[in-house]
Amino acid sequence: MTNIIPNLFTGEKLKLSQPREEDTELMLRWGEDSDYLRNIDTEFALPRTQEQLASEGAPNPHEVYFRLRTIDEDRLIGFIVIHSIEWNNRAGLLAIGIGNAEDRSKGFGTDALKLILRYAFHELNLDRVGLEVIEYNGGGIRAYEKVGFQIEGRKRSMVYRDGKRFDVIVMGILRPEWEAIQAEN
Repeated sequence: MTNIIPNLFTGEKLKLSQPREEDTELMLRWGEDSDYLRNIDTEFALPRTQEQLASEGAPNPHEVYFRLRTIDEDRLIGFIVIHSIEWNNRAGLLAIGIGNAEDRSKGFGTDALKLILRYAFHELNLDRVGLEVIEYNGGGIRAYEKVGFQIEGRKRSMVYRDGKRFDVIVMGILRPEWEAIQAEN
């Protein structure tokens, strides 16, 4: 008998959920936090409008988008997405954001990454998940490495912030690497 995952959308601390109408107000507040905006994107920090947030998670054949909620309180803490999926190559890119500063460095990111990788490899049948992270996002890099992502390269001097240049680190994980980590646990 095969080992079926009891609930594909539930981890130790978090669950993957679809956007809810009531999420928008909180996410608008996250958009006022420049640290949050500067860690989730290399574009200039600019808060999003209510309409832009409402369109997140709209059906897209090359994207799987989830909001992150705590299991115990059903509280929204962030988002996670596999985007730019190339079905013929069985590859996609990952993006994640934890909205409130007080929710960061508490293991939520690691739990969310474990969940989305399980989903990517078991449900979407991808063979590779990649990402890009700005070098000053040490917490993000540690979380990615903790779940098995490897540094594959860097885009030198890609981001210009506060009068300084920063590299973008390219990371990835392959399905066999992820499976080996699962077999160890």
